[in-house]
Amino acid sequence: MSEPVTDNSPNAARGPRRTALLNQKGGVGKTTTSCNLAAAIGEEGRRVLAIDLDPQAHLSLHLGVDGETVGTTVYDLLVDPAADTEDALVQVRENLWLIPASVDLAAAESELAAQPDRNDLLRRRLEPLLDRFDYVILDCPPSLGLLTLNALAAVDEVVVPMQAHFLALQGVGKLLETVRLVAAQVNPRLRVGGIALCMHETQSTHGKEVVAELDSFLAEADGSGLPWDGATVLRPAIRRNIKLAEAPSFGQSIFDYAPWCPGAIDYRKLAQRFIASWEAGTDASAAAAPDAVRPADEA
Repeated sequence: MSEPVTDNSPNAARGPRRTALLNQKGGVGKTTTSCNLAAAIGEEGRRVLAIDLDPQAHLSLHLGVDGETVGTTVYDLLVDPAADTEDALVQVRENLWLIPASVDLAAAESELAAQPDRNDLLRRRLEPLLDRFDYVILDCPPSLGLLTLNALAAVDEVVVPMQAHFLALQGVGKLLETVRLVAAQVNPRLRVGGIALCMHETQSTHGKEVVAELDSFLAEADGSGLPWDGATVLRPAIRRNIKLAEAPSFGQSIFDYAPWCPGAIDYRKLAQRFIASWEAGTDASAAAAPDAVRPADEA
């Protein structure tokens, strides 16, 4: 394990940006976005910690790590107070570290069910590490159980990856309401940073209509004080690109596999705006500036 260097960073005064990527529906690009957003931020020279909270361990595999063969995983950190957090850190790229998952994580919910502090375990285990990183990205499972609650207790914001489809649009309201309940009961800091569009069909009339509805829905929350007050649809949308689907089978991010394909270009631009908004002292909404739409729309 290579340990991150603790030096001055743009985020030193307020700690890292902590973001959970969450959607109750599987297959929407959540893990792809977790991996490639984290990798792109690392390529911009910021120190990133990616955490795999999905028992399927797809984020770990996407970054070339088999959770079954490493010594300590996120499962150990949750269920074993004696597990060393340092041992769970795996450096997978320059500026990018991973806390991997394994299939054992599926048993964590039942094993921890009787613990009174079960929703806050991850946050407390991460605290000693946070000053080493500029960004922390958590890949949540596609469910709202104990693992997701631990993620939401440990972060400041949620980003919702989704496709611009009608049924996905119907699920967004329910997901945001869940975030509101968690903010009220578990983590009052929690807010929604934005919605990331994945596998986007830039020329689809249906897709354009769904994006317009999302923009309108989020705009209506401005000034409401709700957790998604100020949230936006993040741009650029991530264009549908077969290279993004192929990269995980090689244990590579899109920047390892096809660094100048449309998917890599979109994730790189999204990461640059994600960084700029945070380091300018604003929120993820700055990543939705109108000029940011053009690269995806012109594809």
